[in-house]
Amino acid sequence: MSTLNGFSQHSGACVTQSTGGGAVQDLQAKKAGKAAKKEASGNGVLTFEDPLRADTSLNETLKLLPDELKANMKIKSVTPRPPRKPRLERAASLDEKNWRRWRRFRTSQESLTDPNETSSSNGSLQEASLSPPVRGRATPCSQCCEPNSLHSSPDASEASPMGKSRGSTSDLGKRASEISSAFGGLLRGKAFAGSKPRLSQIMPARPLPPMELNVASHTLRTANRIDSDFMDYRHYSQHKFGRVSSSLSDTRLHGNGMVYDNCSTDSMKSTFSLLTPIRSKDVRSRSYLEGSLLANGALLGAEELSRYFPDRNIGIFVATWNMQGQKELPLNLDDFLLPTDPDYAQDLYVIGVQEGCPDRREWEIRLQETLGPHYVMLYSAAHGVLYMSVFIRRDLIWFCSEVEYATVTTRIVSQIKTKGALGICFTFFGTSFLFITSHFTSGDSKVNERKLDYNKTIQALTLPKNVPDTNPYRSSSSDVTTRFDEVFWFGDFNFRLNKDRETVDSILSQNPETGVSKLLAYDQLTSEMSRGSIFKGFQEADIRFRPSYKFDIGKDSYDTTSKQRTPSYTDRVVFRSRYRDDIHAVKYSSCPVIKTSDHRPVFALFRVKVRPGRDNIPLAAGQFDRELYLIGIKRRITRDLQNRRVQKDQKSSSICSIS
Repeated sequence: MSTLNGFSQHSGACVTQSTGGGAVQDLQAKKAGKAAKKEASGNGVLTFEDPLRADTSLNETLKLLPDELKANMKIKSVTPRPPRKPRLERAASLDEKNWRRWRRFRTSQESLTDPNETSSSNGSLQEASLSPPVRGRATPCSQCCEPNSLHSSPDASEASPMGKSRGSTSDLGKRASEISSAFGGLLRGKAFAGSKPRLSQIMPARPLPPMELNVASHTLRTANRIDSDFMDYRHYSQHKFGRVSSSLSDTRLHGNGMVYDNCSTDSMKSTFSLLTPIRSKDVRSRSYLEGSLLANGALLGAEELSRYFPDRNIGIFVATWNMQGQKELPLNLDDFLLPTDPDYAQDLYVIGVQEGCPDRREWEIRLQETLGPHYVMLYSAAHGVLYMSVFIRRDLIWFCSEVEYATVTTRIVSQIKTKGALGICFTFFGTSFLFITSHFTSGDSKVNERKLDYNKTIQALTLPKNVPDTNPYRSSSSDVTTRFDEVFWFGDFNFRLNKDRETVDSILSQNPETGVSKLLAYDQLTSEMSRGSIFKGFQEADIRFRPSYKFDIGKDSYDTTSKQRTPSYTDRVVFRSRYRDDIHAVKYSSCPVIKTSDHRPVFALFRVKVRPGRDNIPLAAGQFDRELYLIGIKRRITRDLQNRRVQKDQKSSSICSIS
């Protein structure tokens, strides 16, 4: 920048740079400001409160100066030359960013709370808050007050002590106006000389995104794909990951709905995931073998339980069905396993079968095919023609203990084990479960025999074996049902209605809702449970469905054969718990659309409270029937493809008419 000698003599402006590149010290700057203010008040010409615009020419500037200033001012002619680097208008924001970065650096190096205000940065911060820098120009205030400044422009570095300039006459006018503006800022900054420095308010570069009342976090809403209503993802990714890449490949990924940034796609999938993020220190400290109750990081502890079940309740589907040994299986099990009344599927599916089909493996494949890839078969067991299959959501297999089972035969004379009981037990987190399916003695009048079957089962069922009892102080060696927290007993109990066929038919032909309650008054099991002679401590949900036995196969009519058996509630689901209100029955019904047997399937939905546990129990460690899973999924895909092909053929078919 060229030096205006005459102007500096009368106004005392501190714009001359020394040969060694130094500037006038702070004391000289204050004296120059006082002199300039005094002369301005005497002549009434110089006004610093309203500085000239940068586009004012030199002639217009000189007209405003007194004649004495014009006479003493000497302007040396210079030869203009092109600048070294082109001036780009869009690059101005980069200098502003550099200036802000430099200012933060200076602020971090110097104390802003100096009570004596002896720090050299106090004055510079005051003037810096008044006027931000302009690209390609050295701010006069910063030159005067900060001789050791780290930030300098290329133009200022080339200013010579002799007043050489790189600009033309119009550039001199612009710089003269800048000098006036600098003096005005210097005089105004004097008011802040005796106070602590003030920093200008930092405003965001663009408006902040609107706040949303949404419980979903950024991690959940940006899992591999961007939600349509989450339009501020780009701003969030810039804030978290820095500069967002704009390459062609990343742009295509973003156009297809994929998340992108300067990280790879694989790392992004691990960062933005529906899974709960795990901190590195938790991975270092957690132990799955030696855990304690309510310990942080325990696999079966309270923290992990709350992550998967915030309300600590799981959904359990329990079903029983006497298949009558039929080889033919229903074409569709959706209405049985996935009823439409609840809008959600359950976490655990337990299906017990009496007089099962000859091909047990085929039955399990059909169950896996119906439940789909979200479920795996945790365990299955059989006792003659008694089958039990346990399916669980694949996310939850890691929180189960080893599965154990035991059987009891109640009819020893028979070579084919058609009557008896089968029990499966395991621990889920810190809650132990026992599931028993039974087939008691049949016959209208054999109530005592059925009670004997029950007593033999609770005494002879040797469970648990290796899995420890969660509360041994409340257990009894003579009753297996007392050794578990939650017990579900279901099957064909064969309890009948103590009423003749004509009376039962007349009640069912009347109002079905009131008819069910009337029939239960003659139910043998309800009567025995009220007396406490069987299923002690067990409960049963309210029955609001028609008797599940005995139907004509393939029809909705009850037995029309010569025996004329009385319809009865032979298929039941009962439950008990160590703790009050741990089990809540959601639904209790039958499936009338499955008609391949003389029994209708009966199912119940429960909400069960789960407690945290310890990691020192024998874990199943994710064990499940992998072969069954693959076969069931393959069949499911094949069935879907066949259905699509049939629909496509129906749409493409047309009727041809011959004229």
